[in-house]
Amino acid sequence: MNLSPSQTLARCAVHLRRGWLEWARSDGVTWVFIFKVLLAAFLTLWLAMRLELPQPRTAMATVFIVMQPQSGQVLAKSFYRLLGTLAGSVVTVLLIALFPQNTELFLPSLALWVGLCSAGAMRQRNFRGYGFVLAGYTAAMIGLPVLAHPEGAFFAAVWRVLEICLGLLVAASVSAAVLPQSASAAMRNALYQRFGVFAAFVVEGLHGLGSDERFESSNVRFLAEAVGLEGLRSVTAFEDPHMRRRSGRVSRLNSEFMALTTRFNALHQLLARISDHGQVRRFVRPGLDAFAACLAPFVGRPLTTSDASLLALALARYREGFAEQVRTLRAGFLETAPGEADLLDFHTAFELLFRFAETLHVYALTHASLASHQQASEQRARHYTAHTHWLASLAAGVRGALVLLGLGGFWIATAWPSGAIMTLVASATIGLSAATPNPRRMSFQMACGTLLAACAGFVEYFFVYPHIDGFPLLCLVLTPVFAFGAFLASRPPLAGYGLGLLIFFSIGSVPDNLTVYNPYGFINDYIAMVIGMLICAAAGAVVLPPNAGWMWRRLEAELRQLMVFAVSGQSRRLASSFESRARDIVHHAYGLAAAQPRVQRELLRWMLLVLEVGHAVIELRREQDALFVHPAYAQGQPWRQAIRAMGRALIRLFIQPGVANRERALAAVDQAIDSVREADEPFARHFDTSVLRRVQSYLHFIRSSLLDPRSPLAQLPGQPGAPHAP
Repeated sequence: MNLSPSQTLARCAVHLRRGWLEWARSDGVTWVFIFKVLLAAFLTLWLAMRLELPQPRTAMATVFIVMQPQSGQVLAKSFYRLLGTLAGSVVTVLLIALFPQNTELFLPSLALWVGLCSAGAMRQRNFRGYGFVLAGYTAAMIGLPVLAHPEGAFFAAVWRVLEICLGLLVAASVSAAVLPQSASAAMRNALYQRFGVFAAFVVEGLHGLGSDERFESSNVRFLAEAVGLEGLRSVTAFEDPHMRRRSGRVSRLNSEFMALTTRFNALHQLLARISDHGQVRRFVRPGLDAFAACLAPFVGRPLTTSDASLLALALARYREGFAEQVRTLRAGFLETAPGEADLLDFHTAFELLFRFAETLHVYALTHASLASHQQASEQRARHYTAHTHWLASLAAGVRGALVLLGLGGFWIATAWPSGAIMTLVASATIGLSAATPNPRRMSFQMACGTLLAACAGFVEYFFVYPHIDGFPLLCLVLTPVFAFGAFLASRPPLAGYGLGLLIFFSIGSVPDNLTVYNPYGFINDYIAMVIGMLICAAAGAVVLPPNAGWMWRRLEAELRQLMVFAVSGQSRRLASSFESRARDIVHHAYGLAAAQPRVQRELLRWMLLVLEVGHAVIELRREQDALFVHPAYAQGQPWRQAIRAMGRALIRLFIQPGVANRERALAAVDQAIDSVREADEPFARHFDTSVLRRVQSYLHFIRSSLLDPRSPLAQLPGQPGAPHAP
């Protein structure tokens, strides 16, 4: 059909309009965020000027730092910013009192404080870490400008606290009152949607579908969701009293979900290893199909509290008929005269399936309990354990102290008038970038954003401000800069550019109550800011960078050393603590290795192996603890000693992976299996033989995990088919 030029233009306009509307609808949260940032910033600036605070720009910069898309995040960040500001103010006054007008002693003390706070921020890696960031650079922001006039330190600290409190109050009020985006709603949505995806993943795996790549990507997704949900849980306490009353159950639910993924991964790995044994797989299949039928109605749909109750009922019925089904299948399997290894595979598969169903039933009950305000399980929370390697925290602290000490020394040696602001901005940048996976990139992005702020600020300050009059016009000319900066800050890959533009445009280009036009000072200050940030970026690339190979190897070694905790740990909640430690280490390392997919894949494989073997060891310890309370059973049984020897061999293998240690561990596992088999007959006189059968199943699972050709242990130098060491 031929169209006239006017019709063609009209149709193009319609398509463009539809595309624009679809993009605007899909990105509506960003537009709401930008609107709220502008409203909070201008309201804060107006109030600061009306109250005649010394530096209204400080209050405005506070808004840009704490504003987040969700109100709970704003409240949490504001709370920890206030605590950090108070701590930094107290330290500043103390240092000024100890070293008045003594720059040579004040700067090293301040550098030490900033280093300690940077290490604390790296250690926490959440909003609590932000309190450490503020405690560090608040001390620099208050202390450096008044170093020559120590008598003004106390009032400078008081004014800064008041300015920051004003910014926090306005940001929190606007975020909670104007088009609020609730963190608790986001948490509930993530909690409900997650299970539907997991159910689809399980059903697909039980039916033998899906590839290894999908299996690994799904595990990465569940790992990130578990860590992200814990972050949401920690901020909803500031926002929603209903979710605060359920915080313990949500934490417990998150821990149980991590245990679920580990249980299924172990089952999936075993099924993959016995896939070549058609005889075993054929008799295990009916049990897998029955379990998949229980999950099928919940695939791809949100799991509400009412749905969780239905799931719990379905799983209870499945567990009631589980033993009878296994006995029937075992009788048919024994008629085929299976070998010892095949029989152990059969028993192990059903033991893992039963444990998975048991854990899922507990998860469904916990999820269903969210419908009630009070629940006994609220007091039995299993808190997620965040864990950062001490060397990473030390590296962040050393980096921060060296940067501040070096720039402070340069300032003293050159007496550059803008050297104070260079040192001050560097302390803020080193703190804000300390907890990020790549401090070099974050510092460089902030430097680029500050350079953009300098260009925009020069035009505004010297060509626009002299020709406007009144606060409304000031807001009008500031809106394009702030809107663009807020848009960049809302995009995680570009957040550094946005923060640099917003914060340092406010510090360097927003007029005070008494505006002074000094182009030389303006240019020198922005040059000092950019230089300070570039020095921070260089330090992030040179001084113990956390995303370098040494850090990945340290974290991988720490992950493998968790086997010591599994074998000999005395924690009351050993399994959940072991689980959360392993996943937090991998999540941290995964972020650091963002540009290294090979390293990420290796870390994930080690995590799966450590969780598989570690949980099997913990289950063995539980079975032994349940047995040894019986007075008729002696403590010094040979099979118990063999299992202890196996634990020591596993520790040696995971701490120092090698072919020789792997062979020793396999020999220790075989010895433990033989000892349990020999104890079977006298054991039956006092106990149910199913207990020893479970012990044998766990030992066999450990053995098959160590022999798995896809395991990282199979790629050790010297193994057949393994790559040669460089």
